[in-house]
Amino acid sequence: MNLVFASNNAHKLEEVKAILAPSNILIKSLNEIGFLEEIEEIGMTFHENAAVKVNAIYLAKGINCFADDSGLEVEAVNNQPGVFSARYAGEHGNHEANNQKLLKELEGKSNRKACFKTVIALLMDGKIQYFEGRVDGVIAEELSGNRGFGYDPLFIPDGYDRTFADMPAEIKNSISHRKQALEAMLEFLNQCNQ
Repeated sequence: MNLVFASNNAHKLEEVKAILAPSNILIKSLNEIGFLEEIEEIGMTFHENAAVKVNAIYLAKGINCFADDSGLEVEAVNNQPGVFSARYAGEHGNHEANNQKLLKELEGKSNRKACFKTVIALLMDGKIQYFEGRVDGVIAEELSGNRGFGYDPLFIPDGYDRTFADMPAEIKNSISHRKQALEAMLEFLNQCNQ
């Protein structure tokens, strides 16, 4: 089965392809289908943003696709950055600025509980299905590690003593929020094909 992943984020695309590698799904990027426009995330929830992306692709190309919207929610700062995770410090995708802003916001706070959330929207034959994943953890006192992207150098998942950015991709991908949501989507697709 071929499915388009509605994202221009090269890191996410690489991660999704690695997680889905054992399945029989061939992932195509937006570049591979000739969709070069930037899709503006105008939603106020992860569900809305994921739906915006798949609807844009389906409207333009008429093909089945899926998209995710993911973010970090930190308890001590009213579950921010949330849907604004990629642009928390202003400029979209400036990971260093986003991480520094979060560390500054948490100065003097003892509660460092956080969670990564993913919502996947799968648009097939005109119908949307949603799948979710969540990993709980804490925000480290300082950046650590050089793998991954986004808030990975700050996020320590429950049950571990190192950040996502300190872990090999295979370990992170085996426990991640994105992995959980993708597995739920795979289960749905397998049921559809029976």
